Amino acid sequence: MEQGYLTLETGEVFEGSLIGAEKDSLGEVVFNTSMTGYQEIITDPSYAGQIITFCYPIIGNYGINALDDESITPALSGVIIGDLCEIPSHYQSIHKFSEKLKQAGVPGIAGVDTRLLVKTIRNRGTVKGYLCHTKKAKLPITEKQAFWVEKVSTKVTQYFKNKGPHVVLFDYGYKKSILHALLDENCAVTIVPYNTPFEKIKAINPDGVLLSNGPGDPMELQKWFPEIKKITQAYPALGICLGHQLIALAYGAHTKKLAFGHRGGNHPVKELTTGKVKITAQNHGYVVVDESIDKNVFAVTFRNVNDRSIEGLKHQCYPIQTVQFHPEAHPGPSDTEYILKDFVGQIASLGETVYAAK
Repeated sequence: MEQGYLTLETGEVFEGSLIGAEKDSLGEVVFNTSMTGYQEIITDPSYAGQIITFCYPIIGNYGINALDDESITPALSGVIIGDLCEIPSHYQSIHKFSEKLKQAGVPGIAGVDTRLLVKTIRNRGTVKGYLCHTKKAKLPITEKQAFWVEKVSTKVTQYFKNKGPHVVLFDYGYKKSILHALLDENCAVTIVPYNTPFEKIKAINPDGVLLSNGPGDPMELQKWFPEIKKITQAYPALGICLGHQLIALAYGAHTKKLAFGHRGGNHPVKELTTGKVKITAQNHGYVVVDESIDKNVFAVTFRNVNDRSIEGLKHQCYPIQTVQFHPEAHPGPSDTEYILKDFVGQIASLGETVYAAK
């Protein structure tokens, strides 16, 4: 394997061996603390434009299977790992990890001191990095920040027939597991592009809407906040990750960027109504600002145990709820999968009453 380098915009350089696609890559360098689930992570559209550092020391030991991709085409900019396993052992394995990267056109680097890199990110905050075969004194300059949601969102409406309530899934970069979780609850699902207006949703006439996860700064979608507000006032709504932030912003709250984000499958979150702590899967770099929440409009339902950041909201009048974590997980624990079940149950009950006249 050819020697390669990761150069951070703060000047640090990390050496390793290049794997995956043979091309240079520029992106925001982040880290994920999950011990398993590397296939789901590299195919999660929320990582669009980012270079992922895996904290777990060995990657590739169980290979790549045909079932666990969360999207058809990975959107991430690169991968950084410690030890690469090129002899996977699992009965479902069909490819090596490095082969998956190459097929997807994603460059990577192995043999990196990932502990030092993660410590650097924690000290510096999330920084941009450049992955290439030569050392760089400084990073290339990009003319404009990419609008990643537009790149990963579907361009056409898709419909999945089922026997239960009809849910519109707004695709800001949704994970396949969210769709499957809804289908498992017998929901019919219509997936729509991120910029679908209220009038088109009225024509679809769903029983509820779900705003998905996705990449980037939620303020990039500011022009659609009025539409999101109208839609969520008209239909029962659930926001997940980016969807949570967008709903909060649509109702007048603010967001801010975390120093290095929450990414992994072991984040403790306290459910305020019960006092119970749930272990959750998370992947986000922005949070809703606590002081910006109007308590007459939203009640905080979940808080992060580590930093007290807002992890969930519930509207005081409308059937709207949001969570900053992934209730469908994949990868991660299933502690909060009841949130999706409760959402579908709420749709079913409201469909017989409040929304019967739609």
